[in-house]
Amino acid sequence: MYGIIATWRMALEGISEAADMLKKSADAGDSIETAIRAVEDFEFYKSVGYGGLPNEEMEVELDAAFMDGDTLDVGCVGAIKDFANPVSIARMLSKEPVNNFLVGAGAEKYAHRHGFERKNMLTERAKTHYHNRVKETTENTELKPYSGHDTVGMVCLDDKGHMTAATSTSGLFMKHAGRVGDSPVSGSGFYVDSEVGGASATGLGEDVMKGCVSYEIIRLMKEGKTPQEACDIAVNTFDKELKKRRGKAGDMSLIAMNNKGEWGVTTNIEGFSFAVATENEEPTVYLVK
Repeated sequence: MYGIIATWRMALEGISEAADMLKKSADAGDSIETAIRAVEDFEFYKSVGYGGLPNEEMEVELDAAFMDGDTLDVGCVGAIKDFANPVSIARMLSKEPVNNFLVGAGAEKYAHRHGFERKNMLTERAKTHYHNRVKETTENTELKPYSGHDTVGMVCLDDKGHMTAATSTSGLFMKHAGRVGDSPVSGSGFYVDSEVGGASATGLGEDVMKGCVSYEIIRLMKEGKTPQEACDIAVNTFDKELKKRRGKAGDMSLIAMNNKGEWGVTTNIEGFSFAVATENEEPTVYLVK
């Protein structure tokens, strides 16, 4: 059995390519990297990679992560600028014995040293979004982050039982320089264990990180819950907990797949979409209500 599941409609083309690879017994690491890179490279997805929306200083800072479910190796980058495919940099970092999570200038030095493609990630379209947002404000109005923050997160299973998880995002529009959300943080934005399954998150990173929701889903699956049961329990319980303690909960949408290729998804927002492909199911986009 093989399968791949991803957050948002924007992942469809990437997971379609990955599904073709998995059909030919490709490795889960190669397949998920290919799928994430397809999203990073498409300039009209304004929350990931090239064309991602900039921070308050009109700079595109990217976060990404890669995790191997066999070894539990993790590689992550945060607030990296001017490199085309942060997920590939994260994957290389996962193979290092130490220094697995690099941010800012340190991540950029590592990427340059290892020959990754330098690229100005700020597009004209993203500049227009930025200037329009600045115009909407007055001197007395604080610039507030754009409400959309659509991380692409994926979980992949190959026909040898190897599982991987990966994420990539440009984070909150108009965020403070140096802000990093949940996407590159193990246990929050993603987690995978080939003996159990994997999960990934999209939403307001500041809130997702408060509950380590991706790891909680894996813990529940380890106890025997299906991916759908685990997603429902983890997301709904934490959503209620945040509302009880803080009066509100930010956006949280989680996807999961176990090591049998069964999947689940739960969200606390209207209109969350995700894409999935398995041995028994062609690449399909679903809308969760």
